[in-house]
Amino acid sequence: MREILRFRQVHLDFHTSPAIKGIGAKFKKKEFQDALKAGRVDSITVFAKCHHGLSYHPTKVGTMHPHLSFDLLRAQVEACREINVNTPIYISAGLDSVMAEAHPEWLVLRPDGRRLWANTPLDAGFRRLCYNSPYMDFLCDQIREVVALHPTCHGIFLDIISEEECCCKWCMEWMAKNGLDATLPESRKKASQHTLRRYYERATAACREQVPAMRVFHNSGHVTPGYREIFKHFSHLELESLPTGGWGYDHYPMSAKYVANLGLDFLGMTGKFHASWGEFGGLKHPNALRYECAAMLAYGSKCSIGDQCHPSGKMDVSTYEVIGEAYDEVAKKEPWCAEVKNIADVGLLLSASLGTAPAGSSDRQHRDDVGANRALLEGHFLFDTLDTEADFSKYRLLVISDSIRIDAQLKKKLDRYLAKGGKLFLSGQAGVAEDNTFLFDVGAKCDGLSPFSPDFILPRADLQPAFVKTPLVMYSPSRRVRVTDGVSLGDIFDPYFNRTYAHYCSHRHTPNELKPSGFVCGVMKGNVMYLAHPVFTHYQGNGAVAYKDFIVNALRLLLGQPTLAVKNLPSTARVTLMEQPAQKRFIAHLLYANTILRGANGSPTGAVEVIEDLVPLHDIEVTVRLPRKIKSARLVPENIPLETKPVDGGISFVVPRLLCHQMVELA
Repeated sequence: MREILRFRQVHLDFHTSPAIKGIGAKFKKKEFQDALKAGRVDSITVFAKCHHGLSYHPTKVGTMHPHLSFDLLRAQVEACREINVNTPIYISAGLDSVMAEAHPEWLVLRPDGRRLWANTPLDAGFRRLCYNSPYMDFLCDQIREVVALHPTCHGIFLDIISEEECCCKWCMEWMAKNGLDATLPESRKKASQHTLRRYYERATAACREQVPAMRVFHNSGHVTPGYREIFKHFSHLELESLPTGGWGYDHYPMSAKYVANLGLDFLGMTGKFHASWGEFGGLKHPNALRYECAAMLAYGSKCSIGDQCHPSGKMDVSTYEVIGEAYDEVAKKEPWCAEVKNIADVGLLLSASLGTAPAGSSDRQHRDDVGANRALLEGHFLFDTLDTEADFSKYRLLVISDSIRIDAQLKKKLDRYLAKGGKLFLSGQAGVAEDNTFLFDVGAKCDGLSPFSPDFILPRADLQPAFVKTPLVMYSPSRRVRVTDGVSLGDIFDPYFNRTYAHYCSHRHTPNELKPSGFVCGVMKGNVMYLAHPVFTHYQGNGAVAYKDFIVNALRLLLGQPTLAVKNLPSTARVTLMEQPAQKRFIAHLLYANTILRGANGSPTGAVEVIEDLVPLHDIEVTVRLPRKIKSARLVPENIPLETKPVDGGISFVVPRLLCHQMVELA
């Protein structure tokens, strides 16, 4: 496309009710520009049409806001052009209250008769339009009009892009025409997939009909791993991931580590809100935004911060002062963060990319993927997250999420990987066939699922958490694994019995028998390791530090010497290593902030992970072993050289102080 993404973007939400008067009445060009300058903003997404279905410019296709008296969109675009700020333009695609009221037959109709989002006529809120209805023609006309009015804009952002199972007139007709039984969920899923493919094709074509090089992004709130066929319709990716808005602080790393290998420029998207979108007057602590923007840089992306403009058009001074604190730091760091490649020892194959998931998972976060991602982050491993189309040969170790059923095609790919010296970490269901035989030679036999839950493990000494010397309770059922010619990683202890009405013990569950069961908690043979429990799902659900320590110790045993190792860094800190090929250098990122849960479920915001204080860490020891000789290490952007010491195959150095984020240039 015409230019790479800029580093310091704002996504300026402007969903404004027709019941509010004086829309844009307080907009003043200089105040708008001053706010962007205070925020160090170099790109801002401005609104053509919002979820209410109202346009913020004169329109021959849609409906201009009834209380807007001028072309607000053009005024914002021209104000930005004067100060060299890019202006992508937002169009609400999936939500349009004007069209929902004018054409209720165009709404998504669930199989149970409810609508999507606002379910009933008495619910306050937006309703989803079906892309299989004539609404799609209307939307494409709107897109073409906006592009014609602003052919030099810096892209079109289309929002709320997904398609649920729908039984509207047009979807029912399509299913009947194609011989599908609408009473079957699989038929409705095929129809929704067809509708979504049709949306991508038509909406992208509308964006580029007049301007072939127009940037296009279709937002669905999450990039689904493995769904690569849609990326031909994207110029770049914007990873919506508001840590306080339901995504959490671990979602963005998992998503960024996936898209970094797709060949598309991308940015992260957080929000200035204490909670999430639509929160007027909510503002998170400046230190939280500093950390979130630093994390985006550390994971190889540009930055975007969500804001919501007051209906009057007046920019919030406090918001842009807070954004400016974060973006001032980003501006200084940009030279070391452009055109980077993530360095990874480990590849994590996501269950989300294969459509498998443990019970209790969501579309956005599969429990085993989340648990594995957390263990790898907290163990300070260098890793990528993968789908089955990824190049496995890049990684010394592959981790397979523990709900994955390995089919024949994936088995062949993993066999080739192992034959070339790769290492494979399996757990739970991963690596076990439906007949309970192992798909790979792990040096053991599987007797199926244990009849006991919970049971207990006592890993061997080098894998035990430092504070665990006795059997550790595991709340998920294990596979019954007997060692043949592999190496045992520890014992499983059965409980005396499962807890039932007929026999129970104490408040929660039955204690372990004193003798091992004869089954093992894990086994290793050569380059393959298998753990008998679904450890990642287990860690995600239960969160005990002992579970994480066991996983991390097992991973370290299998991986061997890592490319980067750290000491004196807590598990809540994050580490990445990027390469800048053009500059012939590597950049190590150290990142730390302490989150604390505040608020309460059931309150307007719910319980929210808050970052308030940034606490410095000192004397972090770093060892790196890279494929080429490193002659120097220096703190950047401070330009402070560090003393290095040679170690076997690499160098070590000490970072004297880490406050939130520190980069080290290795050249």
